[in-house]
Order: sequence, then C-alpha cells, then structure tokens
Amino acid sequence: MNLKMRLRTVMAVLALFAVTANAQEEAPTMHLTLDKAIELALSENPTIKVAEKEIELKEVSKAEAWQNLLPQVSLDGAIVYNAKVGSMKMSMGGQTVEIKMGKDDTNTWNAGLQVAIPLYAPGVYKAMSLTKSDMELAVEKSRGSKLDLINQVTKAYYQLMLAQDSYEVLNDNYKLAEANFNIVNAMYEQGRVSEYDKISAEVQKNSAWPSVVSGKNGVELAQLQLKVLMGITADVKFVINDNLKNYEGEMAKAANAEIDLSNNSSLKQIDLQGELLHKQRKMLKTSFQPTLALVGNYQYQSISNQNWNIGKYNWSDAASITLSLSIPIFKASNFTGLKTNKIQQYQLAETRLNTERMLNMQAQSYIDNMTASAEQLQSSKNAVELAEKGLEISQKRYDVGRGTILELTNSQVSLTNVKLSYNNTIYDYLVAKSELNKVLGKE
Repeated sequence: MNLKMRLRTVMAVLALFAVTANAQEEAPTMHLTLDKAIELALSENPTIKVAEKEIELKEVSKAEAWQNLLPQVSLDGAIVYNAKVGSMKMSMGGQTVEIKMGKDDTNTWNAGLQVAIPLYAPGVYKAMSLTKSDMELAVEKSRGSKLDLINQVTKAYYQLMLAQDSYEVLNDNYKLAEANFNIVNAMYEQGRVSEYDKISAEVQKNSAWPSVVSGKNGVELAQLQLKVLMGITADVKFVINDNLKNYEGEMAKAANAEIDLSNNSSLKQIDLQGELLHKQRKMLKTSFQPTLALVGNYQYQSISNQNWNIGKYNWSDAASITLSLSIPIFKASNFTGLKTNKIQQYQLAETRLNTERMLNMQAQSYIDNMTASAEQLQSSKNAVELAEKGLEISQKRYDVGRGTILELTNSQVSLTNVKLSYNNTIYDYLVAKSELNKVLGKE
C-alpha cells in the first residue's frame, strides 16, 4: 500500500514538473495590430538594417573627403651599400681630372621627414560637396526601402485578415451544411424526404470541408509571410483581433484621393542622382585647374661609411621648404570624362520623365480601383443581406415541404459566394490604398 502511494506521489510530481516546463517554454501570444507589425518590421527586418549601414558608410566617406585637406606626414629611411661608386671626369687646364662621388665598399644612411600641406586643391573641395549629396541619396534610398517594406507589411497584414475572414465564412458554410444534413437526415429517417435529398445534403456537407482545410492553410501561410517581413521567427505566436469589416468607413474617402508625386522616393532619388552628376561635372572640371601645395623636408644622413658602427658616423642634416604649383596642360581623358557625364545627365533626364509618367498612371489606376471598390461595397452588402434572407426563406420552404433540396443548396452556396465577394471588395480597396500611399511617398 505504501509503495503504491509513493509511486502515485512520484508520478504526480513528475506530471507537475512537465506541466510547469511546458508552461515556461510556451511563449506568450502577441496581440498584433497593423502599427505594431510595421514597427517590428522597421526594427527587425534585415533590409532596413542594411540600408542603415549604407548611411553609416556614406558618413565615413564624408569624413574621408575633408581629411584630404589635412597635412600629410611621412617618415622615410634608407641604407645604401656602395659596392662601386660613380665618378665624374672634368677637363681642367688641358688635363682630365676624375672626381669620385664617395668611396667604394662603403654605406650611406638616410632618414627624412616630409610634411605636405595642400593650399589650393579644387578637386578636394568638390569631392566634399559630392559626398554630401551622396549622403542625401543614401538617406533617401533608406526611406525608399522603408516605404517599400511598409507597403509589403501592410498588404501582408490585409492578406492575413482576408484569409481569416474567408476561413470564417468557409467554416460557417461547413457548419451550416452539416446542420442542414442533420436536419435532412432526421427527416429522411422519419420518411418525410427522399433518399435523394439526404444524399444531396451529405454531398454538400462533404464538398464544403476541403474549402475549410484550404482556408486554414491560407491563414497559416499568410501568418508565415507576415512573420518573414517582420523579421521574427516562425515559432513566435501572434493573433490579430481585426477584420475587414472594420475598414468600411475608410472607403468613403476614395473620391478625395489626389495625385501628388512630390514625396515619391523614386523621383527624389533620380533628382539626387542628377544633382550628383552635376557636381561630378564640376569636379571633373577641376582637372583643368592648377593645384598649390606647401612641402617641407628635413633630411639627416651620413655617407661613405666603411664600417657598421653607427655611433661613430659623421652625420649632417638639411632642411627645405618647397612651394609646389602644378598646372595641367593637356590630358585627353579629362575631355572624355566630361562627355560621358553629359550623356549620363541626358539619360537620367529621360529616365525621370518616363518614371513620372509611369507613376502618374499607376497612381490613377490605384485611385480608380479604390473608387470601384467603394462603389461596389454597397452592392456587396445588399447582396449579403438578400442572400441571408433567401437562405432563411429556402430553409422555411423546405421545412414545410414547399421547397426542394436544390433550392436550399443553391441559397447556401450563394450566401457563401457573396460573403467572400464582400470581403474581397474591402481587401481590394485596402491593397490599392497601400500601393497608392507607396507611390505618393506617404509613411
């Protein structure tokens, strides 16, 4: 008896530990909203992190540009072994005199310090201005990446809502088909309806189930897609307490949408690229301008040493200051560089013109889709109400023996279809609105 009690106690303790461990391992469920989903994506998505690092790289390049104006200091040293030194012959008074430039089998030690300060370097000044525009372009590209990600997350969130609402409709349809089958089957057992009615109701119930399974898979796939965009792992659980019907009120604003491309990221990037090309042209022109630099040299040396005892060498030093002026005369690549830049500016101008036309067309098509969805909404709502009323009538007619199983089945299918159409109408509006916000550059 005592042994049984002990075993029961041990089993109870182990079960308690297992329940506690599962409770600790199971992560809490996150209640997700659209704003929260976008916030997570902007903080965790790798694409945004890469774009932010690109801005940091441009900041480094900007610092590197002005650092070219700082003095450059170099320390040089050399040891030369003179196996045979050269000589110079001179004619003096009809005689030839040979003067040797040192001694054979000796070594020479040299050490030098050089400081160079650019006084006038137009290329460096233009490069500093160029890196500033390059920095602005990197920031705009980062904004464009954020707008694109916001659009993707928003559409994925709406896709999940559509999947959930559609699954709910399909599940309700199955439950309704199952309830109808139970009623028809009971009536068949009582001899009130034919076997055909029973078979038809059973077929309707069985044919509705695959759609429920497909709808459930659609919800899971939509959740996984949203997780990928948010940059979270697949094991994180979340739910969205939202549905498409909550966005009916927004659809009345479709007619007020206006096209303003002043904040469009693609056009802004093209404009910044044009500014970069303009500044590059100015920098290329600096190749035709002179440069001025101040160079200071200090040299410490010892020559013609026949041993390696550095402490006994005779050392001498020298210092000089040089003002260096360089005036370019001719370099063929300078002219071809300017010609290339001019062609690139023309290409960019044509690209901007075509991009603006395409964006205007896209924006107008999104507005048209929003307007069409808004106009279709009331029709879809009326269709749902009529389908619900039709189903109710067909059920009553069938119950009293005035209707057929075909009428009941058709009314059930019609109700499912119009509910799905109603959901798709709102979804189409929201997707078009999200795409329009991206084109207009709205965050």
